[in-house]
Amino acid sequence: MTSAVIVSDMDGTLTTAETWRGVLDWVKVNRPSGAAQRFVTVRLPLVFLAKLGITNKERFRARWLSDLATLLRGATEAELNAMGEWVVEQYLWPARRTSGLTAVADAVARAATSGVQLLLATGGYQQVGDAFARRIGAVAALGTPLEFVDGVATGRLAGATQSGEQKAAAVSRHAAGGDILAAFGDTAADIPLLAAAQRAVAVAPDKQLREEAARRGWEIVG
Repeated sequence: MTSAVIVSDMDGTLTTAETWRGVLDWVKVNRPSGAAQRFVTVRLPLVFLAKLGITNKERFRARWLSDLATLLRGATEAELNAMGEWVVEQYLWPARRTSGLTAVADAVARAATSGVQLLLATGGYQQVGDAFARRIGAVAALGTPLEFVDGVATGRLAGATQSGEQKAAAVSRHAAGGDILAAFGDTAADIPLLAAAQRAVAVAPDKQLREEAARRGWEIVG
């Protein structure tokens, strides 16, 4: 059964906070280790290369999420579900972006009579996406999956990072042929997702997305 959907990115679009920082702080409190304390410091060269454009930003984000997942090795599914709630409660929701949330809510309200589904599509871990989706009344979150064996995290990802083309493809699969009525995003990585929607909205966009939105006549909020 097909269904029309409205979809939004999370970090930067609906919150100004960064999910990975919340996850790392949760790890430092609940699963402390030397690796957790050194996580950012040892990766600073990669950060600088990404900022300079020498390293592809999408590959950089995927590597960062994969490395961060190693710090979750041994945690149970219940623990990581609780982590997702904690990250949203302590980091993401207090830093919520009102302009993005309002724009998404308005889009859903306008389409309320059509049985539209609200989706959250995020590069963050599935558990964090699930918790944020519940906050905004989304029917589902499409996030980056962690691998579990017998209910315990292996420290690896179970699939590709939900970003760029991967994120757009995941939304299309979920829509199962239904219309993507509107999409909301904040960075150039969201261009494939926005391009798949009937209505594209760039929320507090980065320079590249702002230029692309202006070129294509997409809406810009903030």
